[in-house]
Amino acid sequence: MGSKKRVAVIGAGTAGLCAAKHSIGAGMDVTVYEQMSQPGGTWVYSEDVGTDKFGLQVHTSMYRGLRTNLPKEIMGYPDFPIPGEGVSYIPAEEMLAFLQSYAKSFGVTSLIKFNHHVIRVRPLGQPDDKHSWEIIVKDLPNNELITQTFDFVFVCNGHYHTPYTPRYPGQNSFRGRLTHSHDYRCPDPYKGLSVLVIGAGPSGMDIAYDISKCASRVTLSHHLPEKPKTKFPSNVTQRPDPVKFTEDGVEFKDGTSETFDEVLFCTGYRYTFPFLSVDCGINVEENFVQPLYKHCININYPTMGFAGLPFYVRFCVKLWNGGVSMPSRKEMIEDTQREMEERFQKRGYKKRHAHMMGPDQGKYYADLAECAGLVPLKPVITKLHNESSQKFLDDLTNFRNDVYEIVDDETFIQVK
Repeated sequence: MGSKKRVAVIGAGTAGLCAAKHSIGAGMDVTVYEQMSQPGGTWVYSEDVGTDKFGLQVHTSMYRGLRTNLPKEIMGYPDFPIPGEGVSYIPAEEMLAFLQSYAKSFGVTSLIKFNHHVIRVRPLGQPDDKHSWEIIVKDLPNNELITQTFDFVFVCNGHYHTPYTPRYPGQNSFRGRLTHSHDYRCPDPYKGLSVLVIGAGPSGMDIAYDISKCASRVTLSHHLPEKPKTKFPSNVTQRPDPVKFTEDGVEFKDGTSETFDEVLFCTGYRYTFPFLSVDCGINVEENFVQPLYKHCININYPTMGFAGLPFYVRFCVKLWNGGVSMPSRKEMIEDTQREMEERFQKRGYKKRHAHMMGPDQGKYYADLAECAGLVPLKPVITKLHNESSQKFLDDLTNFRNDVYEIVDDETFIQVK
């Protein structure tokens, strides 16, 4: 019997905890690096914005009073559902408690190196040879650098920590305050102000409604093909994308203009992996992370996996522990090229949508399951995801009162 294969998991959020749990189950020696003092990733709320006590960028984008925007029935793990009845949309602190319960139940918590910041990851050896990974981490409280080697690396540092803020002509001349939803914590600072919220994704819709409780006027600017059916309060109006900033406001695509005290960008986040050395062969261009096989395996070094959802984790572990044979580099490149040609040329997706699944997520998960011989995700998960996502757009003020129950692998019902 050889020694256990060593796996490093970067990040102890939803994906990182799952990666650790499944790696333990595969008989691997697991170490999890987490720069915060507790597991939970973005669900760990902090009043801090900007940088933390160690001078690192604050990771969380949570704001006060946040409740999930998806039902808990589809947010748990397949083998560890979120408990409770009579409510589907739970407060952020309950989601955090659930993740910490998951970590404790499967023996993950004791394997986490808290307050450890990953400085650099680089491969030792050539891709086609037997290679390992050198990881340098900083023990933040003790201000010490530690170097260790591993056989596999799971990159699970999350997708909601580095703000993306578009640039507009005249933006530097605007005299009001510009902020990003990453730093939003509560509506109080906006009392009596006129506020422009740019972006109508989950955070833009939620925050526009939240701010409207105390702001004098809120404008929600977006490019959704159809306006959300949600009935906002009377002090909220909707406009198309901005085209230009002025000293005291913004001009919009439809030719209208308004004055504002503050502009809040709810424009999403950038995929960033600042700890990966150039030797890893990973490039990020307009949120297109490449070259990745099935959106999760580093084609240049297939012993590195990127995890965003639990299903990616199981796929990676199955390949690594020999449960299914690893495709050749040529096969992985050809598979990825076929998919990207379909996305970019036939569907007209932009690079920033390279990893967006949307209505295709069920098909994607089925493909992963078939490739790795896994039990597929239940179709009801995708159905309920699509139903609740539409309700979010149609009735923002009330959709979190809905209560769902999963009846079987195909069917859910709304019980309230």
